[in-house]
Amino acid sequence: MPDVTLSLIHPGHPLYEGELELRFRVLREPLGYTRAQVAFPFEADSLHLVAHQGDTVLGCVLFNPEDAHGGRLFQMAVSPHLQGQGLGARLVRSLEEELRRRGFTHVHLHARGPVVPFYERLGYAVYGEPFTEVGIPHRHMRKALDT
Repeated sequence: MPDVTLSLIHPGHPLYEGELELRFRVLREPLGYTRAQVAFPFEADSLHLVAHQGDTVLGCVLFNPEDAHGGRLFQMAVSPHLQGQGLGARLVRSLEEELRRRGFTHVHLHARGPVVPFYERLGYAVYGEPFTEVGIPHRHMRKALDT
């Protein structure tokens, strides 16, 4: 995917609607949620990294800072036809590099059960007990960002 560009965007950016549509199609619609249930109240305070070809959003991952040192990675999504080709890993690694540059030292996330191995390959570790979120099994995961 050499012609895929990664860009940090924000709500209101021309690519933001495409990001919301991807998140709806990949993460929310399969669970019966509506488009209106895609955005989080803290979107404006979060970092949005999108993978795109021109104005077509192909992947995204968000980070919500919780304090000066860390926060939560969330809403990781890749277009179904590109899943398993490395774009998700590229997004997460690029976001982690940006977080290191900004001085963050740790990240945590809520991983859906089937994607726990994906995050483990990227250096995330499971902690705590399994839990249910949006009606499906999840695990808490975290990673220290080496400086």
